[in-house]
Amino acid sequence: MTTQEKKQLRKVVISSWIGNTIEYYDFLVYGLAAALVFNQLFFPNISPVASLLASLATFGVGFVARPLGGIFFGYMGDTIGRKKTLVITLLGMGIATFLTGLLPTYHQIGVAAPVFLVILRFAQGFLVGGEWGGAMLVVVENAPPQRRGFFSAWPQTGGFSGQLLATGVFALVTLLPNEQLISWGWRIPFLLSAALVWIGLYMRTKIDETPVFKEAQKKQKDNIHKTSPTLEVIKTSWRSLLLIMVLRFAESVPFFLATVFAVSYATGNLGIDRQTMLMVVMVTCVIAFPMHGFFGALSDKLGRRSIYIFGALFAATFAFPFFYLLESGSFGLILIGYILLINIGHNSINSVQPAFFTELFGAKVRYSGASIGSQLGAIVAGGFTPFIAQALSSYSGGGWKLVATYVVIASLISATAAYFGPETSRRSLIDEEGSAEMANSKAVL
Repeated sequence: MTTQEKKQLRKVVISSWIGNTIEYYDFLVYGLAAALVFNQLFFPNISPVASLLASLATFGVGFVARPLGGIFFGYMGDTIGRKKTLVITLLGMGIATFLTGLLPTYHQIGVAAPVFLVILRFAQGFLVGGEWGGAMLVVVENAPPQRRGFFSAWPQTGGFSGQLLATGVFALVTLLPNEQLISWGWRIPFLLSAALVWIGLYMRTKIDETPVFKEAQKKQKDNIHKTSPTLEVIKTSWRSLLLIMVLRFAESVPFFLATVFAVSYATGNLGIDRQTMLMVVMVTCVIAFPMHGFFGALSDKLGRRSIYIFGALFAATFAFPFFYLLESGSFGLILIGYILLINIGHNSINSVQPAFFTELFGAKVRYSGASIGSQLGAIVAGGFTPFIAQALSSYSGGGWKLVATYVVIASLISATAAYFGPETSRRSLIDEEGSAEMANSKAVL
């Protein structure tokens, strides 16, 4: 790589990491608020269990909107370019989150409050639907072919820096007396997103369009968009879309279980202090950074599939031990449970996804394919995980064994899909036959 190319790659990695950080900060601030305070603020006139379920269900609404955003912004990214689309998604996410922090509560405007909450949550999900695929894509398309896994793994840590920021801010506001937390303290994490968005927008305006997209435009010229990228990717690469959806189970279910449901379960059912749980999550987030670099580099040497299978099987193995350690109430033992399930099981999978998912598609439909596939998977695998887990726990009388079984099944499904999926680490990103190669492979679902 030339000095200029290295400089461009560095800017792209940092800007994508910041964008991913903001995406997850926005979403996880909402998830923490849903688990800790939204049931009191927006659903106070129903039973405690029903209000918590309703609060967690609004968390899932954002995931329903994600595929729609993936379709819309995927089309934009494959037509007008990656850079312009990512500026739009980042700005929109920030506005939706900031407005959530300004919402009046149920006690102030009645039933209109949860209605507005759902609308903003839907808008947030719609914009996020076009963010992840594009942010990861620009890194993969700028990275050296033999190191795509390593470089694309670092922006993926934005999920943990976002979690770290969200958890840290909530840890501070929960130090407030409960009356002040419910009155105004919960708004602070949402309003702070404006500062993050400003930094992200500044970085996004400094990067160039990806060389792969420029090359695709030169090759296709007049006929590049005669067929909608959305229709083309569904027609030619539906197996890749389905594969991504199934692969996301082993990543999304353990992650949202540990970062949203487990926090609520531990504080509400096990009587563990909120500060203890928030601190455990924060330590886990810090450890995630070197783990992503390690597994990303390993995937460049051993392939995407082998790392994915390892992570999914590891998550399945340690689902039950995670809850046994959680029940102990000990900070040290709970932390071990999180390290096993998240830093090894989840991180190995998460680090591989950007390269694995984007390598499944040809250049002219890559933004659409990666966005639509990952966001459809987000609905099925992640969006309603806290709601499903809470419902399973309530059904079993407040227990967790059905929840752990849910994690095991989800992880084994992904491990099986990865086993039958293709290896993509040596695939050319400019080759438009990538999708056809995927469709014709005997090793595909």
